[in-house]
Amino acid sequence: MGIVNVTPDSFSDGGAHASTETALKHCEQLLKEGADILDIGGESTRPGSPAVPLDAELARVVPVVREAVKLNVPLSIDTYKPEVMRAVLDLGADIVNDIWALRQPGAREVVAAHPTCGICLMHMHRDPQTMQALPMQGDVIPEVLAFWDEQLAPLKALGIDPARITLDPGVGFGKSVAQNFALLGRQRELLATGYPLLLGWSRKSSIGAVTGIDNASGRTVPSVAAAVLAVDRGAAIVRVHDVRDTVAALAVWRAMRAEAPQRTSPQEQ
Repeated sequence: MGIVNVTPDSFSDGGAHASTETALKHCEQLLKEGADILDIGGESTRPGSPAVPLDAELARVVPVVREAVKLNVPLSIDTYKPEVMRAVLDLGADIVNDIWALRQPGAREVVAAHPTCGICLMHMHRDPQTMQALPMQGDVIPEVLAFWDEQLAPLKALGIDPARITLDPGVGFGKSVAQNFALLGRQRELLATGYPLLLGWSRKSSIGAVTGIDNASGRTVPSVAAAVLAVDRGAAIVRVHDVRDTVAALAVWRAMRAEAPQRTSPQEQ
């Protein structure tokens, strides 16, 4: 999943793709580099970032989606606003990628009304304005699993097909550095839900914390390493900025897997 930030204040690319024209060029470049899905977002959710008004987000995202649907690839829209979800799904977007896990009023009803769209439910502690000021405490794995159970129940009640749903543990969203790496080290425990996992490690501050690389755009190599480790631990989708390098690294991983001895027990998987 290649990231397309249509924002002037992204933590990772500094608004390099904030206009419709530059965003579309970036979409095309990511596809050339091997992206399978494009994830378009019009609001930065970095820690401490202010919420973007609805009209501003629509003005950023809708023109890009209107053109990007012509690329004939799956389009994911990173939004938590039901009005934006409705607008982009009506234009032909394929997936709603929601950091609030459809907890905003009306969001569940929007996806229920579009019976073929994919849904990604992300775990977030608190909200983008306060999540790192007061990060969560304790063992992150059971907290994330319990949260998913709570958010999946109303979707089941609405009759939403489980095959439409992917889960994201929310690396960096209200968690400590240790908790983020616990999500990676114990990621296979998250597979117990039976749902596919999406992981977003790309250029995150926790990578900077353990590598000493302060500049987000300089974290390509450790971000690729985290993506490969996530896939090796069962991730179905990795959300990345550096598509070309991640695709190349995964090609090496696949070649290794093709020649590896057959695994014989769950403990070895």
